[in-house]
Amino acid sequence: MKKILFALSLLIAFNYSNAQYCSSEGSKKFDALLQIVKYAYVDTVNEKKLVEDAIVGMFEKLDPHSVYIPKEELQKMNEPLEGSFEGVGIQFNILHDTLVVVSPIPGGPSEKVGIMPGDKIIKVDGKNIAGVGIKNSDVQKLLRGKKGTKVDVSIMRHGEKKLLDFTIIRDEIPIFSVDASYMIDDKTGYIKVNRFAKETITEMKAAFEKLKNQNMQNLILDLQGNGGGYLKTAIDMADEFLPDRKLIVYTEGRSQPRNEYFSTAKGNFEKGKLIVLIDEGSASASEIVSGAMQDHDRALIVGRRSFGKGLVQKPFGLPDGSAIRLTTARYYTPAGRCIQRSYKGGKKDYYNELMKRYEHGELTNKDSIHFPDSLKYKTDHGRIVYGGGGIMPDVFVPLDTTKVSDYFAKIRRKGIMYEFILTYLDGNRGKLLAEYPTFSSFQDKYQTDDVINKLVEFAEKKGIEKDEKGLEESKEILALNLKALLARNLYDNSAFYQIINELNDSYLKAIEIMNKGDKYFKENKISY
Repeated sequence: MKKILFALSLLIAFNYSNAQYCSSEGSKKFDALLQIVKYAYVDTVNEKKLVEDAIVGMFEKLDPHSVYIPKEELQKMNEPLEGSFEGVGIQFNILHDTLVVVSPIPGGPSEKVGIMPGDKIIKVDGKNIAGVGIKNSDVQKLLRGKKGTKVDVSIMRHGEKKLLDFTIIRDEIPIFSVDASYMIDDKTGYIKVNRFAKETITEMKAAFEKLKNQNMQNLILDLQGNGGGYLKTAIDMADEFLPDRKLIVYTEGRSQPRNEYFSTAKGNFEKGKLIVLIDEGSASASEIVSGAMQDHDRALIVGRRSFGKGLVQKPFGLPDGSAIRLTTARYYTPAGRCIQRSYKGGKKDYYNELMKRYEHGELTNKDSIHFPDSLKYKTDHGRIVYGGGGIMPDVFVPLDTTKVSDYFAKIRRKGIMYEFILTYLDGNRGKLLAEYPTFSSFQDKYQTDDVINKLVEFAEKKGIEKDEKGLEESKEILALNLKALLARNLYDNSAFYQIINELNDSYLKAIEIMNKGDKYFKENKISY
């Protein structure tokens, strides 16, 4: 107990002078209070829980991004950024109380033994798991495990009369951060990044190579909804687009001296028209990249104002295996902007701010957004930009909610569409792949009228009454969502985005800008 409290006092003070902080008044007071409660309180107390609750309470008084992570949650929180976990390597859903393989992860252990999309896992190590109320957490416990260990599964496959038995040897499974990369036309490439993780740059370089082999001259980098990740990955990504010795970002805190990070001479796309897409879900590392591109006039930023997170967290391990991620510095764009928005109103108010943006009309009207003159800065070419509340795009694209009817919202909210796709593919996968062996043939020729009618019938069986008016209002987005989901299940993630991006107004605006040649880039003094 004393070791935990002692470690906490060290971390809070951010000073490793044992002599000075071992006897700090705060640490001694808390330790004494805990002992009084432990020995004098009327009921038996859970000492561990008291300490955990005290830590959580302490972090409530700090900034919104400093967090305490219990030991049992630490590994799960690290996995998305570390870029891998150990298991069998499938994407799955639970349909009608049965575990259904959406797709095996390419190169993973399940794909290697022949597991296919649409397979239903009925038994794991001889134990029946179908029709017993299995949950996502149960699946993870059954199928995840140490690299090299074995798990036996029995599969029900469409067209097969008997269960098929497979032995899968668990392995390291990658978590990809580049969702999609493809050519939009003969000159313009597209890359969608969902997080800034350990392997993101390796994935991006592979995407660059693929697209450059297809004659990519312009690039749309999609950071919409990207909540950030590692600072180093953000620096490395910005370096891909900037020439040598350009300041990318600097950090500074009360106990942290100013650290500056510069670009190098090596970059995969230092020349060429670049558009970066951002929105209210783009945060942290996404804002470092888009801020650097904007301040150096290297890219045109398109979309809506970003989240506004300009704080740097550093991890510290605690003796019991738990950890904290403590804000130790602020980061600043090359022009000197800290894009962190205010959190004086507390965490609840801070995280409700995005809803306030919607209510105030900011997501649909650029004129609703106001920055104080005191937070005005200039880019390399003299353009005015602002700090203190996220990155404001050069080209604002409003959020379009006019096509989302209540009927469509109900179907999406209740997960009906995803459940329908899995059910539909269970009996039609082979037929569809025979008719559309390549994604391009599917994209060009597949029509959704029949499948929409089947979805409506499916939704009625699930208790969602048919709404002719709502169906007509949302028919376009319903059709594209269905087609995109089918494409993801039949082909890959890039196929999904090539279709669903037809509903992405910022993406469509970026293509329009590219098609207008030099106009937007010259008007905004963007280097290319």
